[in-house]
Amino acid sequence: MSSNSKISFLKLVAICSLALAIAGCTSAPVVKKPVRVDETTPEAALIYNHGLNKMTAAELGRERMVLNAVPQTPYTQVRMAMWLGHPRVQQDLGKALALLDNVLKSSDPAATPFHPLARLLSDNYIERARLESQLDKQGQQMKESQRKATELQEKLDSLADIERTLTPRSRTTRPEGVKR
Repeated sequence: MSSNSKISFLKLVAICSLALAIAGCTSAPVVKKPVRVDETTPEAALIYNHGLNKMTAAELGRERMVLNAVPQTPYTQVRMAMWLGHPRVQQDLGKALALLDNVLKSSDPAATPFHPLARLLSDNYIERARLESQLDKQGQQMKESQRKATELQEKLDSLADIERTLTPRSRTTRPEGVKR
């Protein structure tokens, strides 16, 4: 093979590889049904949860009033649980868990689609409550350790003060010939 034919062959291989790589990156578009704002589906609840992150403190406060004013459906209960578990509001994970438990135990057919989401949120809130409890416990242990360390330092300082106040002993020299 001549050097020109080698270069042409390499160019052809490179072009084919590039074409295959580009063709492999394209795929049929995934068609998703758009979620309307007025839908009461788990997908709409997830969109609502994402929207909570974008709300200001005042909007979050108004949202609480809105949620209290609308009829209590499984969709509303899940939304209220999401609101109660949101990090930027005064969290009440116990109440959120009670609402999610109501959805999970509900015999209403409208609650069935929300069961996986309610279970996931419930598991998440239980874990968060456990971690918060553990964090509080560790905080208390740290405060206790600091208190004990302070007490020990005070005792050491007191002993050092006592040692400084003691009169030094005079060292007497013994005659060289005397042994004990």
